[in-house]
Amino acid sequence: MNAVIICYALVIGLALPLGLYMAHSLDDDRKAPLDALFRPIEGLIYRFAGVKPDHSMTWRDYAWAVVKLHALLILFAWFTFMAQGVLPLNPDDIAGMRWDTALHTAVSFATNTNQQHYSGQAQLSYLSQTLAIVTLQFITPATGLAVLLAIVRVLLKRKANKQDSASSTTAGVGNYYRDLVRTIVRVMLPVATVVALLLAWQGVPSTYEGAQSIAPLDKGVSISQEIPRGPVASMVAIKQLGTNGGGWYGPNSSVPLENPTAISNIIETVSLLLFPVSLLVATAIITGRRKLMNGIGAVMVAFSLVSSTTAIVSEKMPNAAFIGLSASASPNMEGKEVRFGPEMSAQWASWTTQTSNGSVNAMHDSFNPVGGLVTLMDMFVNVTFGGIGVGLIGYLLYLMLAAFIGSLMIGRAPELLGKPLESREIRWISVAILAQPLTILGLTAITVAFPGLAGTSNPAFHGLSQVLYEYTSAFANNGSGFEGLGDDTLWWNLTAVVALLVGRFLPMLAPLAIAAWLAEKRTAPSGRGSLNMDSGAFVGLTAGVIVIINLLSFLPVLFLGPVAEQLTSGF
Repeated sequence: MNAVIICYALVIGLALPLGLYMAHSLDDDRKAPLDALFRPIEGLIYRFAGVKPDHSMTWRDYAWAVVKLHALLILFAWFTFMAQGVLPLNPDDIAGMRWDTALHTAVSFATNTNQQHYSGQAQLSYLSQTLAIVTLQFITPATGLAVLLAIVRVLLKRKANKQDSASSTTAGVGNYYRDLVRTIVRVMLPVATVVALLLAWQGVPSTYEGAQSIAPLDKGVSISQEIPRGPVASMVAIKQLGTNGGGWYGPNSSVPLENPTAISNIIETVSLLLFPVSLLVATAIITGRRKLMNGIGAVMVAFSLVSSTTAIVSEKMPNAAFIGLSASASPNMEGKEVRFGPEMSAQWASWTTQTSNGSVNAMHDSFNPVGGLVTLMDMFVNVTFGGIGVGLIGYLLYLMLAAFIGSLMIGRAPELLGKPLESREIRWISVAILAQPLTILGLTAITVAFPGLAGTSNPAFHGLSQVLYEYTSAFANNGSGFEGLGDDTLWWNLTAVVALLVGRFLPMLAPLAIAAWLAEKRTAPSGRGSLNMDSGAFVGLTAGVIVIINLLSFLPVLFLGPVAEQLTSGF
């Protein structure tokens, strides 16, 4: 439990200065630190890409730029994965991927999901890992942060809200390429470099040499064992920091080479929340709405503590499969590294699903039913910190819905920060929120209706949970899985691609459009009947809306899956 407290303390302690640095680095109205160092680097990138960074885009141009770049990245990564067998940096002679697995992998990493239907060390070359995978692991989280910056400029920033309607109709939301480059160059690359060096110090491999042959210690055994290596530390650093997930090795950070020590485990655990929490600080400074962001942070922390506590308590309970055995009174250690134990394994599982990270240091498929339920609920909610940028964007969607409900409750026309919420905005808020249950439950229902498609390794309740978890992970851009599932099939690869794309771009770009529409409207002066979004009552209303929407959407399937499994497990 001490290690859990240390992780929370480190996240808060590091997020405050990092959030301050991010605010000054990414806000156009502030003097950026180290500007003399970063500006020439950014200038070279702009000239090479033919970008005019000072040109402000409309929301449509901004969204189209996001879609275009990601379409090109998907095509590039898809080709690289299929052709890796004939490309360089492949010392272990790994063959190219099957087309559907390559497509799923490309879309997965281009949507900041990193859902893996392959085993990294066995099916990807060094070129694929470093050129395709790591490149996407920088660009995709930076895109989420860039879109958040665009929304913040036009919706939350006090200076923008003081503009009259005539000026705000002509105002743009910023330049996507400028936001993207500044985020990568000024924030992600420096922090990831520090974390990579710390991991290499702890023994995580960082080499382009091929697999190492090791002679077993067993006497009389003449067959050598191949130990896969590679530039692991740099990939692990950004996959943790960028809420990317996955791992160099198939079992992710449960492998000693990817996570060798207790110190490396704390470094990687803290990295899960570092940027999402820092963004709360940065957004508060950029917008000047510190009370609002404090309220949002309070809800996120409350959800996090409930999730982490429940997961830890669950995994300290015995495994129902051990009833009658001598180990029946021990904590559930199935699928866990003895080095980390049930507490730090459950903590990681909770944090990796509170964010859209999805990397693991234990197998979620082996968790007790309540522990598995916690990870599912984290992904359903998906705004307990959430992914970089998109977590706060998702929270703003619920905040808009809460403002609509709250305005009606006090007898006023629906408004948000003095801007009227009309049918167009509410329609798209509803579409963005309801897309999640419709996609997840629809695909789950079709898959379990045809057992030959599902590929589950468990019958009854847990088999349903395996299917539900896979689609939930894809839509939530999380990437973790109940790994008893046989998911590298044509059906799983293509249907997961649908969930990946809808779950990434609709909840991210719809709020951008809504923010731009609201910015075009005249701000009504606040009065006695105005909805105070900084108040504790509104904070509680928003938290209630988040809980109720997700319970109404998913409670039945949770009772058919993990709840039924828990009730029939013998505990």
